[in-house]
Amino acid sequence: MSVTDATLRAEYGAAVERMAGRALDVLRDGGGAGALPWPLSRAELAAVRVLGADLFVPHMAGGLPTDDGLAQAVAEAYRLFPLQPPGDPVIAWHDWAACTLASRTAGSAEPGQATIAPPEPLAGTPGGWRQWAPSMARLAPLALPGFDSPIHDTARAHPLCLARGTVRAMLRRDYRDAARLTRWLAWLHHTRVPVPLEITPLLTRLRQVGDGSARANLDLAVAEHLLHGHKEDG
Repeated sequence: MSVTDATLRAEYGAAVERMAGRALDVLRDGGGAGALPWPLSRAELAAVRVLGADLFVPHMAGGLPTDDGLAQAVAEAYRLFPLQPPGDPVIAWHDWAACTLASRTAGSAEPGQATIAPPEPLAGTPGGWRQWAPSMARLAPLALPGFDSPIHDTARAHPLCLARGTVRAMLRRDYRDAARLTRWLAWLHHTRVPVPLEITPLLTRLRQVGDGSARANLDLAVAEHLLHGHKEDG
């Protein structure tokens, strides 16, 4: 890796942390962190692509009014970093979720954003949970109240696989994936699907051993809201 590449990676990584930290602060403070700062830098627009649906956490999990600038940020990010040809289905679902949520915000989404069709469902069976669970961990930003898709249907169908993946991640000290999968378990609890693990001790342990990053703390905060917030009707 060249010095330039390393510098860009560090700059983009810092931007992702800042943007995740902003979403976390808005969620905790009830909107006190304010709207997105404009104009966004190239690194911040890259962070929008990386975070995707997590940008909408304050609205979806916290019930706060959506910053209309989020739809504009998503549109700008996808203009600067266009959608790639179909390849990794996890990335395809990540992009679909970001554009779908952007299209819902105050009718302000850019033309074409709502036209992204849902990708093919992830391949996953109970027997293949070791391969499936890490993919679901990468899709943790979709684990939001009031959001649904074939990915959520798969989660509802395989709570034991998600629990096994979480335990395996904890045993391997992969606390990042463990936090993401715990978020899915909390989402299942929120939607009244029986979960074969106690979530509260998991959250307590993950706070103790996590890396302290804004992204990890955002996953834990969303899981807390899902676990202790109002359950969905139905």
